[in-house]
Amino acid sequence: MPNDFNQRVIEEFRAHHGRVGGPFEGGRLLLLTTTGARSGRPHTTPVGYLPDGGESVLVIASAGGAPQHPDWYRNLLAHPEVTVETGLFTYPAQAVPLAGEERDRAFARAVESDPGWAEYQAKTERVIPVVALHPIAVDGPPKSSAGSLSEAITIAHDGFRRELALIRKEMSRSGPVLGVQLRANCLTFCHGLHNHHTGEDLMLFPGVAARHPQAAPLLARLGEEHERIAELVAELREVVGGGDTPTARGHVVRLTATLEAHLDYEEEHLLPLLAAMEAA
Repeated sequence: MPNDFNQRVIEEFRAHHGRVGGPFEGGRLLLLTTTGARSGRPHTTPVGYLPDGGESVLVIASAGGAPQHPDWYRNLLAHPEVTVETGLFTYPAQAVPLAGEERDRAFARAVESDPGWAEYQAKTERVIPVVALHPIAVDGPPKSSAGSLSEAITIAHDGFRRELALIRKEMSRSGPVLGVQLRANCLTFCHGLHNHHTGEDLMLFPGVAARHPQAAPLLARLGEEHERIAELVAELREVVGGGDTPTARGHVVRLTATLEAHLDYEEEHLLPLLAAMEAA
């Protein structure tokens, strides 16, 4: 039977490319579509997630500490191939429940970032599962919810801004030693930003240059800013490995200021060119 609350969240998530209000506002949320264990029909559920340092993410089958596993977990046990929606991209993934010490370490990371997970575990006798969602490689570009390239860039930029704000908030309440999950959050952000800028450098900017030769100074400036941001990202990766929160916080503040200025400039000057190309 459909859950009215979940359905409202799903509709809001899709309408606003991953941004939702209510209890999920400001958190990390994805839409997970599984295949019904008995019905064989698709079922979509909003699920909070934990970054895992790269392409994969972790989801936790807490069900608020209920005595039984949530339906989506039972579904993926029967059908491990799932679909993940991020707000911008939709992709297939392989769901792998973690076991033993690997599960315990991942759950400890979750508790470190939010003690509420421990409260859920204390409410139930079952061991709350942790599941890794590993993207499955497909041919061609990923499926996007954006209607145009310029919209896709805007959505991606908004996602980077939201994630940086989350990381800054998490660091503000972190102790002197950087937690393991917070390190994973930083590394995942660095990985995603690197991929985004690499795609712009290798594909987007040459395409714009071919259509708009007069944009060469703009593209050169954006490329130089990418290099500066890459330096800041490399520095953040290094200090995150050291585990000192105040040092990492300072690097995140510098990266935030530089990146936000870059995103604002790109949106002001590059997006109109893309819109003109799309309208032609």
